[in-house]
Amino acid sequence: MASKSGDADPQAADFDKGPLGRATDYPLTYTPALLHPMNRAAARTSVGVSSVASVHGEDLWTAYEFSWLNLNGKPEVAGLHMAVDCQSTAIVESKSVKLYLNSFSQTRFPNRATVLEVLQADLSAAFQAAVDVLLLDLVDLMPATQMLSGECLDSLDVEVETYERDVHLLTIDPSRTWADEQLVTHLFRSLCPVTAQPDWASIVVGYCGTPMSHEGLLKYLISYRNHQAFHETTIEQIYCDLRDAFSPERLTIYGRFQRRGGLDINPFRASFEAQAPLCRLPRQ
Repeated sequence: MASKSGDADPQAADFDKGPLGRATDYPLTYTPALLHPMNRAAARTSVGVSSVASVHGEDLWTAYEFSWLNLNGKPEVAGLHMAVDCQSTAIVESKSVKLYLNSFSQTRFPNRATVLEVLQADLSAAFQAAVDVLLLDLVDLMPATQMLSGECLDSLDVEVETYERDVHLLTIDPSRTWADEQLVTHLFRSLCPVTAQPDWASIVVGYCGTPMSHEGLLKYLISYRNHQAFHETTIEQIYCDLRDAFSPERLTIYGRFQRRGGLDINPFRASFEAQAPLCRLPRQ
């Protein structure tokens, strides 16, 4: 069995040196060096996200394609849940995670507990923070598909002209003095900052405080359609924009992104200590 490794150095990793957007070989034996960390603070700075030291939340990863060999050479399959604190030193490029997980496919391990131990050590080293990893049977991979709770904005008849992030679209609803609500849209799209591939998502905004114009919020979220950033910083940008525009007493932003390469990443940010609800949407 291959040994564990934790040599990843997120401070030394550059955005343009990872496998994303490049033709890549797929190693079939365990290779932890495939993980490509990137400094989280640098990723935030690159898109202008700041003042997030007090933000709570996590990035929830789900891996649907994971397999290894038992000691008899018989394949085992499982799903993975990974939870990464939003204040971890590093984020890890998603394609490098896919390559890393695929590298288990022709490697023999004595039992599932050993596989989990290796995953926990490698991923925690790459993210430079403790990563909670669950190794799941396929029947337990995700709950039954469901819809997000909250008022869906998608039926609003809005006229849209802006497809680059525009905070000026955010306005107060003058017909109300206070709001405590959860708003949902499935119309969200942004772009990968490396490949420009589309990243589709459902977004949940929960808040209490100064009422937001529903039309303005929907147009603002649609304005990300050609915005290029990683999932994590995209959700943080939305969080910061709404926080700065409305100063809500409580605020949560949750992005449920569709999978690419057998992985989905679902960032959750909050103004208070809270855990993201675990769910699976029909598109996921």
